[in-house]
Amino acid sequence: MNYLSFASRWQQCSLPLIAILRGVTPKEAQGVAETLLECGFTYLEVPLNSPQPFESIAIMAKVVGNRGFVGAGTVLTEHQVHQVADAGGQLVISPNMDPSVIRATCELGLTSLPGIATPSEAFTALRAGAYALKLFPAELITPTIVKAMRAVLPAEAVCLPVGGINPDAEQMRRYRQSGARGFGLGGGLYQPGISLVTLRERALAYHDAWHQADKK
Repeated sequence: MNYLSFASRWQQCSLPLIAILRGVTPKEAQGVAETLLECGFTYLEVPLNSPQPFESIAIMAKVVGNRGFVGAGTVLTEHQVHQVADAGGQLVISPNMDPSVIRATCELGLTSLPGIATPSEAFTALRAGAYALKLFPAELITPTIVKAMRAVLPAEAVCLPVGGINPDAEQMRRYRQSGARGFGLGGGLYQPGISLVTLRERALAYHDAWHQADKK
């Protein structure tokens, strides 16, 4: 089962946060990737509704090398999965749960993180081969709901709330106590045109919030 092997890999990640870089351009890709790596981020996502996303993925994959993982978000079709692979991406992240996309991802040896919002979607995704579950949108999936899902999902399955996650140790702590094992970070971390100085400040704020969430 893919989620078992991924859980072992994820557990070794010192900063289990996925940087969602919606709107990043190829011109910005190298600097953004280098800045995030320096701040401890090792999972980088370029949503496919960004400008020239496959070019950005290819650039970031070369920058990151074996220091982390790069891939695409908002992946909706099997054809897009193949495009991600051709660009050198390793992650296929979706806002929805499409078994055909999950299977195509796994067949190419890439990491599948589909979006789910219900227990039915979660179990279907895991049966199709999902590596982890993106709980989306997190604004609707509260820590209480995460806890209820965790009561029935396999203990090893990695659940990652995405949407509305702030650099707030208390918010992260509530989710973590309910069974979340990391987060996907969108507009609170990166916005199109952001300076690298501001990106670094935000990345370090999330880094510190994650580690502060361990202390109480």
